[in-house]
Amino acid sequence: MLKLLKYAKKYIIPALLSPVLMVGEVILELMIPLVMADIIKIVQAEDGMTDDSLNVILKLGLRMLVYAFGSLFCGAMAARVASVAGMGFGAKLREVMMAKIQTFSFSNIDRFSTASLITRITTDVNSVQNTFLMMIRMLFRSPVQFVVALIFTIKMSKEVSSAFLVSLPLIALILIIFAPIMLKRFKKMLEMFDGFNASIQENLTNIRVVKAFVRSNYEKDKFKKANDDLLQAALHAEKLMILGQPVFMLVMYGTILAILYIAAKVISAETLLIGDFTAIYTYAMQILMSFLMLIFLIAQFFMSQASAKRILEVVEEVPDIRDDNATITTVKDGSIEFKNVSFKYDKAQKAVINNANFSIASGEMVGIIGTTGSAKSSLVQLIPRLYDVSDGEVTVGGVNVKDYKIHALREEVSMVLQKNVLFSGTIAENLRWGNKNATDEELVEACKIADAHNFISSFPEGYNTDLSQGGSNVSGGQKQRLCIARAILKKPKILILDDSTSAVDTFTDSKIRKGLRQCIPNTTKIIIAQRISSVEDCDKIIILDNGKVNDIGTHEELLSRNEIYQDIYNSQQKGGDDFDLQGGAN
Repeated sequence: MLKLLKYAKKYIIPALLSPVLMVGEVILELMIPLVMADIIKIVQAEDGMTDDSLNVILKLGLRMLVYAFGSLFCGAMAARVASVAGMGFGAKLREVMMAKIQTFSFSNIDRFSTASLITRITTDVNSVQNTFLMMIRMLFRSPVQFVVALIFTIKMSKEVSSAFLVSLPLIALILIIFAPIMLKRFKKMLEMFDGFNASIQENLTNIRVVKAFVRSNYEKDKFKKANDDLLQAALHAEKLMILGQPVFMLVMYGTILAILYIAAKVISAETLLIGDFTAIYTYAMQILMSFLMLIFLIAQFFMSQASAKRILEVVEEVPDIRDDNATITTVKDGSIEFKNVSFKYDKAQKAVINNANFSIASGEMVGIIGTTGSAKSSLVQLIPRLYDVSDGEVTVGGVNVKDYKIHALREEVSMVLQKNVLFSGTIAENLRWGNKNATDEELVEACKIADAHNFISSFPEGYNTDLSQGGSNVSGGQKQRLCIARAILKKPKILILDDSTSAVDTFTDSKIRKGLRQCIPNTTKIIIAQRISSVEDCDKIIILDNGKVNDIGTHEELLSRNEIYQDIYNSQQKGGDDFDLQGGAN
């Protein structure tokens, strides 16, 4: 928790001002019982109310009002500046976490999972933010109130104050015993939140599939289980607090009874005035409440420790892919070479790519084909360093990709992933992800290459048509073509299409390839496909088999000599060119 406080530096002034104001509130609040005691003493001392005694009481009453309004003002201002500091601290944490996540490689993201990152940036940050807010408001208020009220009580009557010698250590002992157990249970509850969020995310993201397969009841049962598991974890975590509250209240009211008993004896012995007793009783309540508040703050601090650790795991995570020692910021051309490249995923036992060797000249159109699971996607993701090689090296423009600044490299490599993603907003706004400064003419040109201009023009709003989240209001083929157009707008030196025309017919596929060849001839184009018709006119075709480069050649060359290529070709010819349409390459 303390490690995260460095992100509150921007709000140091309101964070320090709040405790000062809270101390002012406490001091003014603690003066009121003393004034009340003086009023009772005057009333008790007078046989009848005189004008002088009434004037004194009015003056004391006015002083009480001044203390009360002063305390109210200080408390309100303390709450105001504390809210600024607390909410600002939470906003800064979310900003830092999001910025750090943006530096993660694919392997870093795989390590955490998307659902866990969402929980950490929302639920965990809220927990830490609320604890920080309570600390700057109450961490100073409660001790000051406790100490000052206890001093006043002891000063007025040591006998009555002796009741605290048992109750306060007892409350502290209960906290010491239960705090570590609460920390462990709340950590487990937050882990359950990860699974709960994952269940919701998966269900809502794939709601169309759920409905298509009539699996709503199954998903309801699945959600109910995740929800019930979270409920049980929450109850298990809260159980100690639920049990602790009546225990604390029992100790508190037991202390009050002890104070009343001792005070009755002392008053009977005429060693304590009733006016002083009213002040002592008020202070006793404040002592107990401030001590319980302090206990609650400590418990809250322990609970937020679990969230703080999870936030720190993200903030202190070291990206697997870095460019600290890289100096090159310009990519010469789109030539690519793989030299003895092997790759395996984090914690995987077996490499998915084994000793890959091949070269691609700048401006070539190259097809990559292979059966499902042959590591086609894994191979091309090494080019823009979405993953890093385990062995060997990948060069772009004659330079090892690790020697480029990551931003410079990825600016020149445009990639359309297997899963086509569009964002809520207009079509034009989505396209300008490729080039935020693109003109309307450039948008149209890119969409014509991707064979998307005609269907966009058919919409009433054209390029200003709003897309739903994920592009759910356009078809799969339309979504693919928009993603291709977005990638083309980037004007990269290397364009990678990872099975990005699987949802369009072969005629449209052919038109897109023709547009790519004619309109961006100097861009290296890599096309991963399941259909041979999508790659047969490429300058060369790379065949992958279980992570190994099996053969390289033109369509005619491979058809004459390569058994894998022949088998795929024959299967597609017999099956209506639908071989392996499901995709799913690594």
